[in-house]
Amino acid sequence: MKHFVIITGGGTGSRMGTTVPKQFLCLNELPILMHTMYCFADFTDTMIVTLPEQYFDYWQKLQLKHDFHIPHQLVAGGKTRFESVKNAVACLPETGLAAIHDAVRPFVPKTLIQTCFSHAEKQGSAVAAIPVKDTLRKITGQTNQQVDRSDFLFVQTPQVFRCEILKDAYQQTDCPAFTDDASVVEAFGEHELHFVQGDELNLKITTSSDLLLAECIVEVKQKSIV
Repeated sequence: MKHFVIITGGGTGSRMGTTVPKQFLCLNELPILMHTMYCFADFTDTMIVTLPEQYFDYWQKLQLKHDFHIPHQLVAGGKTRFESVKNAVACLPETGLAAIHDAVRPFVPKTLIQTCFSHAEKQGSAVAAIPVKDTLRKITGQTNQQVDRSDFLFVQTPQVFRCEILKDAYQQTDCPAFTDDASVVEAFGEHELHFVQGDELNLKITTSSDLLLAECIVEVKQKSIV
């Protein structure tokens, strides 16, 4: 079964004090997006990258600057994550497996990618998630109460689905509840979600603090190689 990868980019890096999309910020002198794409290069027949269309030329210049040559198809992103992924899903064939991954998760382990593809081939879907370790409290009006954290998961990407499942699910109309691909498939109502153990280092870089942590992770990894 053929494997496809959709790397979906976010909006601006305003939470980091910059106007350029977060995936273009540098981590160890290389744009975050390139780190992420390297993680998936050995797992796909076709890689699709969604970016704001006004940044296509900027991305081309970055590739030349960094001598970056991973083959991929560029697709214009939409106003929301749902719209961006929908545009990419339209490029998929009717059969195969497609992994959807956040552009700003550059530390996804290759073992996790392989696990997601393997489980999705058998079960139709595979969503990376990790258990909640912190105490959780539910607020209801002016009151709050502790809830059982074992009832909850932190959901990550990659999220892998059979192509036909994604094509059906993304025929729906966008809504605020669609925060990831699993929520879109769940709302469609015809396919069960299956989860696999994610990784705590599979960090999503969305704030300046996340970027600092990512730089520390890179530094530790480099020292472990030396």
